[in-house]
Amino acid sequence: MPQRVAFVTGASTGIGFEAAVELGKAGMVVYAGARRVEKMEPLKAHGIKVLSLDVTEDDSMKAAVDLVLAEQGRIDVLVNNAGYGSYGSLEEVPLDEGRRQFEVNVFGLARMSQLVIPVMRAAASGRIINVSSIGGKMYEPLGAWYHATKFAVEGLSDSLRLELKPHGIDVAIIEPAGTDTEWGTIAGESLLTVSGHGPYRGQAGIVAAALASTSGTALSTRPRTVARAIVHAATSGRPRTRYPVGRGAWTILALRRVLPDRAFDTVFWNAYKRFSG
Repeated sequence: MPQRVAFVTGASTGIGFEAAVELGKAGMVVYAGARRVEKMEPLKAHGIKVLSLDVTEDDSMKAAVDLVLAEQGRIDVLVNNAGYGSYGSLEEVPLDEGRRQFEVNVFGLARMSQLVIPVMRAAASGRIINVSSIGGKMYEPLGAWYHATKFAVEGLSDSLRLELKPHGIDVAIIEPAGTDTEWGTIAGESLLTVSGHGPYRGQAGIVAAALASTSGTALSTRPRTVARAIVHAATSGRPRTRYPVGRGAWTILALRRVLPDRAFDTVFWNAYKRFSG
């Protein structure tokens, strides 16, 4: 049997980087794509093939998929990991930035899926693994655009799972909690730039501190832990539809299910205020 082929987007750091490594260890031929190709150089030592990929550029996505198909003739696993968090009050975030957030987090994911589905459908097998977030089930003040994209990823993935099931293709959603990557620091710094000096500055300080707590603290989850959930979704005979991963993920999702909205608002906000001292 030929080796299975995996393609990971957003593989320059964090979850995507570790997912590429772990999928390689699982015996797959792995292609890793990102804009910052130089950041992926260490992946080559693991036998991983790196390539330039910008999920906001159709030509870039098509060229990357075409290259993999030309070299391997198949793509068995697509890990849609590329994404970022845009924070700031809805009032203050420029609409163009909101559009870019959707372009990266939703439309890039959708287009990559469009490009690989035909070859998976022809093979009557395949896995599409979409990295969402517990932020696709809950919310934060000053995170409207980010959470809107993750709610969209959840709905898109559920619909896609049903429509692809008759073709032998599985769709799984990864829902990490705060992960020890540069994501939280960058999102918090961006938040303070946008909303740290105006009418929302009080909230901005609290939320930025909470976001920063996901980077290099005891509250953060190692990217490798999330990567191992991705490997399970890629290799299991019957993958779960969702994989909540990380410290507090199950607790937060359980509270969201059982608490009324306003009760969750209070519990959530009081927890966030602790980060600001």
